[in-house]
Amino acid sequence: MTTADLARPASGARQAARWRAYLALTKPRIIELLLVTTIPAMVLADAGFPPVLLLLTTLAGGTLTAASANAFNCYCDRDIDARMRRTSRRPLAVEGGTLDPRHALAFAWLLGIAGTAVLVVFAGWLAAVLADAAILFYVFVYTLGLKRRTTANIVIGGAAGCFPVLVGWAAATGTVGWPALVLALVVFLWTPPHFWSLAMRFREDYAAAGVPMLPSVAPADVVARKMLVYAVATVLASLLLVPAAGPVYAACAVALGAWLLGTTISLRRAQARGSRPRPMVLFHVTNNYLCLLFVAVVVAVLVR
Repeated sequence: MTTADLARPASGARQAARWRAYLALTKPRIIELLLVTTIPAMVLADAGFPPVLLLLTTLAGGTLTAASANAFNCYCDRDIDARMRRTSRRPLAVEGGTLDPRHALAFAWLLGIAGTAVLVVFAGWLAAVLADAAILFYVFVYTLGLKRRTTANIVIGGAAGCFPVLVGWAAATGTVGWPALVLALVVFLWTPPHFWSLAMRFREDYAAAGVPMLPSVAPADVVARKMLVYAVATVLASLLLVPAAGPVYAACAVALGAWLLGTTISLRRAQARGSRPRPMVLFHVTNNYLCLLFVAVVVAVLVR
């Protein structure tokens, strides 16, 4: 066995680690949630499943542009990621990691260009412009503009998560209809209680990194009260879609809304009693709430 033979497995392992690092830059778990909102928007816009090619290419373009935004975010936030326990294992946060930041930045650009091209060719200019607007908003407004400066960071910056709904609707119709705006509003209002519940669990991380996420700088009762306000607003906004989605959706929206509100109220009551709150329970409920609400849109359209 030669020296080259001995070196090959190590080289292969390094290459595999590098590819895993590139994948981690895209934050696949976040992309999954974004895609969950794109498909129902297309189904509702088309009053049924859109053409398979359009659906797949819209998802592909949306995935690439969302991955681009996340990779840019990892590049910009690599300094604070290194100071937070939750994010300290991200590829660019690890000192001497497998990725050069310059390569990560080039990767982000490549993803954005590729995603834009796919959307322009298959889904139309409006869908591509909206996807690029999402990248710009997430990087410049949220990551570079708000995140390190104000407690309103995730309230305003959360608007970036609304764009996949608009992209899906635009791909299906070439326009942005009022039901798409309602779905986007639901995502916008849903984001603060979703993210603040996670930030409550990791508030020491944000404090250590100097990021003024609301749970790290405000009293817990204030955070719990604001989370409840946004949860109520989310449920009310979801009901605005009833005229477009029908009675099956209405029943699901009411039931899911009761679940979300009940969980949020439980967290606030625990906080008021001085009991130890369980913010991660609410975090997982918010995840499931949004997924099931958008699934309800698809089911309602198919049943109708």
